[in-house]
Amino acid sequence: MKQSLKIVKIGGHILDDSRAKKEFLTQFAAIDGLKLLVHGGGKSATALSKKMQLDVQTVNGRRITDAQTLEIITMVYAGKINTSIVAMLQALNCNSVGCSGADANSIQSVKRPVSEVDYGFVGDIQKVNSNYISILLTAGLTPVFSAITHNKKGQLLNTNADTIAASLAKSLADVFDVTLYYCFEKTGVLEDKNNDNSVIKIIDKVKYKDLVKSGVVSDGMLPKLQNCFDALENQVSKVCIGQPSMLSDHSNNYTTLTL
Repeated sequence: MKQSLKIVKIGGHILDDSRAKKEFLTQFAAIDGLKLLVHGGGKSATALSKKMQLDVQTVNGRRITDAQTLEIITMVYAGKINTSIVAMLQALNCNSVGCSGADANSIQSVKRPVSEVDYGFVGDIQKVNSNYISILLTAGLTPVFSAITHNKKGQLLNTNADTIAASLAKSLADVFDVTLYYCFEKTGVLEDKNNDNSVIKIIDKVKYKDLVKSGVVSDGMLPKLQNCFDALENQVSKVCIGQPSMLSDHSNNYTTLTL
């Protein structure tokens, strides 16, 4: 019988709110059993870019990562945010270790090919070193992954944190019974984005297509849900979207994805 593993991706709005960040990490540290955390930090990277008077370019909500932007993202994601999360988890007696995709070749990517848009130094994931990550987990460590991968040729790449979480979940599902959580400030996928009480409790693929067609699911939620279904189609047991309270199972007010 496989050991249970909870993989949690935390959204930027929570990371940027010191009180919400502390509450989340307290809930995460209290999770029994094996766990793994994935984070981005786009808002913090944008703020630093503006302080340095660098333009922030996006296309359809996706960041263009030129060489200067990659330097900032690496400093913010793999440096300040990752290290501070690990320190806070240690204070909560959660023995964690900071990771990027370059560590032990954890997550190998290729630079996204140029088609209609040149996204710059953005990585599309090719391979996950699940053996190394399994060693960390079974040694009692909690990996904390930033949204940085590499191409095994010395080049770091900015990579979508939702996709990293789903890729880790898929790879580790061969060894563990994996539940994937996407935690953010909203209570789940909402029927009405202005009403936090309009949570759609269950979304299967048929419901998903209807929500896309009606425009209820759009913009950044589209790739997030695509990652969810991709994970479910690759042995991940369960995928949930909502606020951090769902981690303690004290609330059923969140969205569960199912095939």
